[in-house]
Amino acid sequence: PRSIADEYVIIGGQFMDQTYSQFQKEMDIFNTAFAECMLEGDARHRIFTFPIPTYNITKDFDWDNPSINLLWEITAKYGIPYFANFVNSDMDPDDARSMCCRLRLDNRELRKRGGGLFGANPLTGSIGVVTINMPRLGYLCKTKDEFFDGLSHLMDLARNSLEIKRKVLENFTANNLYPYTKFYLRDVYKRFKKYWVNHFSTIGLVGMNEACLNLLGQDITTEEGKEFTAQVLDFMRDKITKYQHETGNLYNLEATPAEGVSYRFARHDKNRFPDIITSGKNEPYYTNSIHPPVGFAHDIFDLLDHQDQLQSKFTGGTVVHCFIGEKIDDPQMVKLLVKTIAHNYHIPYFTITPTFSICPVHGYIPGNHKFCPYEHTKEELEMFGIDVEIEDSKPLQIEAHVQQ
Repeated sequence: PRSIADEYVIIGGQFMDQTYSQFQKEMDIFNTAFAECMLEGDARHRIFTFPIPTYNITKDFDWDNPSINLLWEITAKYGIPYFANFVNSDMDPDDARSMCCRLRLDNRELRKRGGGLFGANPLTGSIGVVTINMPRLGYLCKTKDEFFDGLSHLMDLARNSLEIKRKVLENFTANNLYPYTKFYLRDVYKRFKKYWVNHFSTIGLVGMNEACLNLLGQDITTEEGKEFTAQVLDFMRDKITKYQHETGNLYNLEATPAEGVSYRFARHDKNRFPDIITSGKNEPYYTNSIHPPVGFAHDIFDLLDHQDQLQSKFTGGTVVHCFIGEKIDDPQMVKLLVKTIAHNYHIPYFTITPTFSICPVHGYIPGNHKFCPYEHTKEELEMFGIDVEIEDSKPLQIEAHVQQ
């Protein structure tokens, strides 16, 4: 990356005369080896779910570079890589730091403090996330004005919580309860007399689709629902900017992953308000952040068209999963798809997800399979599965016993 391209390399603990930019060939070897490992998977040909590599797609991205052909093969097989879109963006790759699939930080906010990033971009992050329960707010409010008043109150509570946590973290660090963190943030402390000053306070949201259903009577895929969602995100961004001025601390707006809170909020709300609208038939849940309901788009471009205006409003990280629903036979089609998305949409962060299955015996199987299509020996069945009675009126339930 350009941030270290002109820095001198270190070999054996000593600075050399060469810079990192002179070792592109060696970097290509390393990247190829990494891609080969990710493509093969583990001993049973199962996907390596971590690490999740992020590839920056810039205006000058070399699409025909043979050294990245394996990237398209990995994406076609597993859908592992994430793509950061800098083509339709006013940001530069040095402006953003992707910490994980959701936490994406705007380094420009740090540069505004002066002194740059101290030559160490990773010395930032988020001290914590507070997620706003949008469906309950939509259920309790009768008008949009009521909704925004309630949202303002909840965001103020989130700010207060995060400010308290920031003070606690500073106190713990000063008293050596985080010795490793204290060491790595020592240069930040020298300049600002605070350890966590370059870390963001993050506010997120969940269930905007159900919020629209409860308040407006129509979901987020309608014109009114989408327009209202855009207004909500603009309102939250303005509030977050205000918090930054008031507190002097960094804030950002995130599309919370909500792997757990989407279910927990829905269950609590359903128990307390039985007639609240949730998703799910047997088990209630809330749709992730501002995403449309499950099954909305069979064409991924319908999904991208809907999310394009909304996704770019987040300042703290978001991702759009483009579920293909089938195997991808030609890796070159993946390259074409990624290029099309990057050049025609403002989606800041996206991933291509093909459909595949994993058999404990045969490993990777392209496509969606409830049962392995290959034959198994009696010993394999005894080791990895159990006999069940099959009834036409009930789905077959199999408890897999996978040998670790």
